[in-house]
Amino acid sequence: MKRKSSNEFTLEFLSRSANEGFARMAVACFAAQMDPTLNELEDIKTAVSEAVTNAIVHAYPNALGKVTVHGRICEGNVLEITVKDRGRGIPDVNQARQPMFTTGGEERSGMGFTIMESFMDHLVVKSVVGRGTSVQMRKKLSSRLKVQK
Repeated sequence: MKRKSSNEFTLEFLSRSANEGFARMAVACFAAQMDPTLNELEDIKTAVSEAVTNAIVHAYPNALGKVTVHGRICEGNVLEITVKDRGRGIPDVNQARQPMFTTGGEERSGMGFTIMESFMDHLVVKSVVGRGTSVQMRKKLSSRLKVQK
């Protein structure tokens, strides 16, 4: 079911590690209009960082490719972020979502999906080998009272 959105953006960039911070901050700036708490904002930034890093490291291990981040503000004060790539895909999504599983070598922790899941309220991972991966995350932000001046 597609939720109605009041605002949205799409950002596309090359799978260079330097762009992870760019994506993280762009999403944080977009989410700021929802007046999140500092903890919520840190959760969002961490989850986006993990999703984008996965795309950079795993989708395009030997070449540059495009990563797309799409954000939407949905009904009920829900932020939805989707990170997509058109890379090599994940052969077994269930296995990839297991803590400590990695195909990225000793320097990778294998905790990316686990971290995303712990910081967001909803996580859906779809992947087709040879065609890419889509990671959709949602987080309901608390409604904070605005101080009237």
